[in-house]
Parts: sequence; C-alpha cells; structure tokens
Amino acid sequence: MTPKTAFLIAAPTSGSGKTTIARGLMALFTGKGYKVQPFKCGPDYIDTKFHEAVCGRPSINLDTFMATPEHVRYLFDHYGGGADVCIVEGMMGLFDGYDRDRGSSAEIARILDIPVVLVVDARSAAYSMAPLLSGFIHFRKDVCIRGVIYNKVGSERHFEMLRQVCDDLGVECLGYLPKSSVLEQGSRYLGLDFSEKAESKELIELLENDVRWQRLLEL
Repeated sequence: MTPKTAFLIAAPTSGSGKTTIARGLMALFTGKGYKVQPFKCGPDYIDTKFHEAVCGRPSINLDTFMATPEHVRYLFDHYGGGADVCIVEGMMGLFDGYDRDRGSSAEIARILDIPVVLVVDARSAAYSMAPLLSGFIHFRKDVCIRGVIYNKVGSERHFEMLRQVCDDLGVECLGYLPKSSVLEQGSRYLGLDFSEKAESKELIELLENDVRWQRLLEL
C-alpha cells in the first residue's frame, strides 16, 4: 500500500526555512483531517520528536549512511502505506551528504522516487534566484524538483519578481512565506528549537493563504 501523496522538503542550504515550512505543512494537513506520516532524512532524533508532536504519529529516520537503500524503501512503504500524505523533511542542503551527495536528501528522494519541493531564502535577491535555481533543477536528472516555496519574501512585488523566475525556468511556484519576526525560531545544537513554542496559528494561516497546499496534494 502506497501513500496518496509524498514529497520531500529540501533547501539549497541549512537555515533556509525548510524545518519551519515542513512542520507548518504537517500541522496544516493534520488540522484538515489528513493522516500525515512524517519522515526525517539522516539520523536526527530531535526533529522527529517535534514531527510526532504535530502529526500524532512517530516520525521515521531515513538514513543511507547506516541503512541500505532497500531498508529505507521498506521503512517508507511500511510507515507511509496507510497515510494520506507523507512529508519527508530533508537535512542541510539538498545535495549535502557524507561523501559528496551520498547520504544526502537528494539520494533519499532518488531512492524513494518522490518529488522535491525546494524552500529558498529569498530575502536578499530577486532575479538572481534564476541561475541558483537553474543549477539545482538541472544538476541531477534523477532528482525531480517539482516546485519552489520562497521564504522571507519582502513584499507582494518581491514575490511577483520571484514568481517570474519560476515561470522562466518551467518549475512550479508553490507560494511563499513573508519575512516576519513572528515566524522566527530560536536555534539549538543540530537545528531549530521548538521546545517552548507550538506551531503558531500565524504560520498555519500564512501557509494556508499563501502556499498552494492543495497543489502539494497532487504532486
């Protein structure tokens, strides 16, 4: 039994906002009554606890450093089979692994044959995003980057400029989150610190209004 919808949330670099958006989408879909199965690339045991708190289901590590590709596929099928939506949160940058891209989020996406949604920090650029995204989209033909979510967008005008980038590259623009102090999270060793703050109502409302979450269900 396979999930109805599955995608991997990745980013060009750490600190781009993939954890905030991944958890926010998990909370959004769960709140709408979907069975959401969370996964985490790599051996991170902290983010998985935060996933579980949002989804009400254990989050499973997918790690090709300590497990074979066959076992990773087994875990994904076993835990995700009865879910409506499987959301895999990547780690670090999309192609960052223990040996070039071995063990990376990109490798997990290839093994599972699922699309990638790239979260991009856009606070300091507009059309310069075009060569950056073009490089990620075309770097590996066996990694399917299906859409982009921009983070830390300054204005509606800024977003329209960023949307043009996606149009020119032929990749779907799935929406954005604005630059806002409300969305800032503290940090800890190995990532963000959500220990004192549940998923904010503001974050979920922004994702619902400004991200094409219905389209994510069709990937």
